[in-house]
Amino acid sequence: MNEILNLKPQCIWKNFYALTQVPHPSGHLEKIETFLLDFAKQAGVEAFKDPAGNIVMRKPATAGMENRKGVILQAHMDMVPQKSYDSKHNFETDPIEPWIDGEWVKANNTTLGADNGLGVAAIMAVMEDKTLKHGPVEALITADEETGMCGANDLPAGELNGDILFNLDSETWGKFVIGSAGGIDVTAILGYKEVDTDKEDVAVRVTIKGLRGGHSGLEINEGRANANKLMVRFVREAIAKCDARLATWHGGNMRNAIPFKAETVLTLPKENVEAVKELVEEWKELFIDEFKMIETNGIEFFAEDVEAPAKQVPVEVQDNLINAIYACHDGVIRMIPSYPDVVETSSNLAIIDIEGGDAFVKILARSSREDMRDYVVNTIESCFNMAGMKVETAGSYGGWDPNPDSEVLALMLRVYKELSGEDGIVQVDHAGLECSIILGKYPQLDVVSFGPTIRSPHTTTERALWKTAEPFWELLKKALEEVPVK
Repeated sequence: MNEILNLKPQCIWKNFYALTQVPHPSGHLEKIETFLLDFAKQAGVEAFKDPAGNIVMRKPATAGMENRKGVILQAHMDMVPQKSYDSKHNFETDPIEPWIDGEWVKANNTTLGADNGLGVAAIMAVMEDKTLKHGPVEALITADEETGMCGANDLPAGELNGDILFNLDSETWGKFVIGSAGGIDVTAILGYKEVDTDKEDVAVRVTIKGLRGGHSGLEINEGRANANKLMVRFVREAIAKCDARLATWHGGNMRNAIPFKAETVLTLPKENVEAVKELVEEWKELFIDEFKMIETNGIEFFAEDVEAPAKQVPVEVQDNLINAIYACHDGVIRMIPSYPDVVETSSNLAIIDIEGGDAFVKILARSSREDMRDYVVNTIESCFNMAGMKVETAGSYGGWDPNPDSEVLALMLRVYKELSGEDGIVQVDHAGLECSIILGKYPQLDVVSFGPTIRSPHTTTERALWKTAEPFWELLKKALEEVPVK
């Protein structure tokens, strides 16, 4: 029996463990959808899959509470599939392997899926518990939040009946989120005709890995290294000093994660191989020094001899791509003036794939202001347009405007203080939450987001502070019991 089944409250941890045993990476949700529908049937609650792929459950009010406002419990069913460099894990077929490390629940060389599995587990606990007191409760478990908030974007109007929305996708216990940033995917693409590699040239594969990576919203302000941005600094100098040529580049794999690994294949004259390897060592020392207080996992940067590819990127295209990647903004642009500790606008140079005549770059831009979001998109577009690349945008979602006078926020803060003896913290997040999209379809909802403590989501060091799950559960139960009348 897995040790996390002994953690309290067992109703949450048993459901969370069950979720870890069902593969559910973004884009591959068939198994988790079936699992949730089967669970609802066993729990005796109404459930269905809507046209957007969301799972909706409905539980009637307990006796005497039929006049209370309806509550929607909302979380997302997909998880970010990240694994360590040497892991053989297949997210489409293999279960997650959770384990306890002191105060934390972690996974074996993969993301844990606490984002947002703990929220889904709490919803399941509410649905199956016959002892709870509550008004009408609905569950909205959305599809593919991590890859573009697809389930929320396609949520049918008129499907939900509630008055209050509890979003269970926040990641610091004791903080109550009442606003979040909007975002948009920016993609730059270019087709090019490869040229032959000089028959006398050799090749090296240069790899950077071991970076912390992280959530490109919540952790973008921590100054963590971006593997693509470090790599471009080296590649530019290797081209200038060692007559290197770019053959391929692969860096990052998730739009909403800071890339922790990148690798390039460079061709060059045989007599320059030692020089480029010495350059790698010089940049490695520089990177370690620059990030010695941040990249505590240990930066790995090395070159390996590989067979020379038959084709490579033409010089003019190569130089334009390198200049654009170098110039592309990455990181924080501005903080919120009224919340100076919260990021307002940022961008994450998430994915670069250059090979076989195709160049592809994806950036996720975020902002809690629409005008600043447009500004960063135009900045990125201008940068890559100068390299001759076509720039497209997709997956746009608006920000969630905070409502400090929210009735449900006041309820949550009161109940939290009664249970903990402490004042809750109200904040606006730079992460993208589905609340803004759902509010666009159901503007009457009173919304607050909260949850147990999770750290480093979207990375292989994702972890959940298990002791925060119990007070989170107690708060959720008490809040459901004290929801005001209509």
